[in-house]
Amino acid sequence: MSGRDLFCQPRRPRRGATLTLVFTSVLIAGAATGSLPGPERRPAPDRARAAAPAGHHEDIARAAEEAVADGKSPVEAAERAVSRSGDRWAAIYSEGEYEEFEETLDGRYTGVGLWARRERDGRVEVTKVVGGSPAAQAGIRAGDRLRGVDGHRVDGLPVTEVVSLLRGDATDADAGTAVRLGLERGTRAWTQTLRRARLTTDSVSVQTLPGGATVIKVVAFTKGTGRQVRTAVRQAPASAGIVLDLRGNSGGLVTEAVTAASAFLDGGLVATYDVDGSQRALHAESGGDTVRPLVALVDGGTMSAAELLTGALQDRGRAVVVGSRTFGKGSVQMPSRLPGGSVAELTVGHYRTPCGRGVDGRGITPDLEADRGALDRAETVLSGLGETK
Repeated sequence: MSGRDLFCQPRRPRRGATLTLVFTSVLIAGAATGSLPGPERRPAPDRARAAAPAGHHEDIARAAEEAVADGKSPVEAAERAVSRSGDRWAAIYSEGEYEEFEETLDGRYTGVGLWARRERDGRVEVTKVVGGSPAAQAGIRAGDRLRGVDGHRVDGLPVTEVVSLLRGDATDADAGTAVRLGLERGTRAWTQTLRRARLTTDSVSVQTLPGGATVIKVVAFTKGTGRQVRTAVRQAPASAGIVLDLRGNSGGLVTEAVTAASAFLDGGLVATYDVDGSQRALHAESGGDTVRPLVALVDGGTMSAAELLTGALQDRGRAVVVGSRTFGKGSVQMPSRLPGGSVAELTVGHYRTPCGRGVDGRGITPDLEADRGALDRAETVLSGLGETK
């Protein structure tokens, strides 16, 4: 029997210590979208070049090299080559942009303190405002619609472009520079000018529900997030279950998602992925809490590494997944240096859940559908799971 088969037997309700299932787009505004899955985020040119599809990378590297020789922008040349390649998740960064991107993954960024996601109709809605940030001081709140940035309409734009406008990438904007936002709340529309600030990301927050359950909210998998999740699990009261809230989580460092999975699993497979045809596997560390009732809460803004974690907990029978279908971003990108110092993030493969399910373009289907009142539904599920012990 393979390692995968060990975790992919038919699900059936049962009592005992191991929880089994009893039920059959975000961006960090002013910072960067969650980084995409990959075994290593720091630039490692030799390894990344070897892993990337040869033709794909060579075309982009050649375009950048020719641009440098002609005194033109290697970033723009590489972006055109990426556009022709059809790699929808590829991204090209200047050297400075990539440094800022990595700072974001370390939990630091320059921005205004807005979290938002793109709705299915193309609108961009604010989902969170960081306390004490320029956006919070201006009275912007969750539920407001972001319509424009410095005169540019954002409806329908890719989230990466919205982020770039908010950060002021085109003008190398620093903390203290102004940015003008077009906003809408109900029937009210207004323009607000904010000044960017140096901010830190608190990716994990913990609260206790009236019924005693612990909610661990993870907004992105930045550096240290997995350790924070494990600490939160250890500190949660042993008598109550846990809701792992991954709604609006756009992903991040896949290694952090695996560490977070280790908080709930006693070793074993978390996901498999391929890099240029070579199959690899990600495994949880041993010693996680496999007893406590667990619900994973997801929605259409749950992406990338957050989907990898959700799929592992669902396939391993460790959590009941409640909410709505996740985004469906299951491809793997790796960074590589280009001539001129810019960085290309190119798709090199796709990951699968422990049972071999592909996520890209499909997403994760929850065990129990819930939209409005999803947290209340999750708490109800937890109480039922507690009774099965």
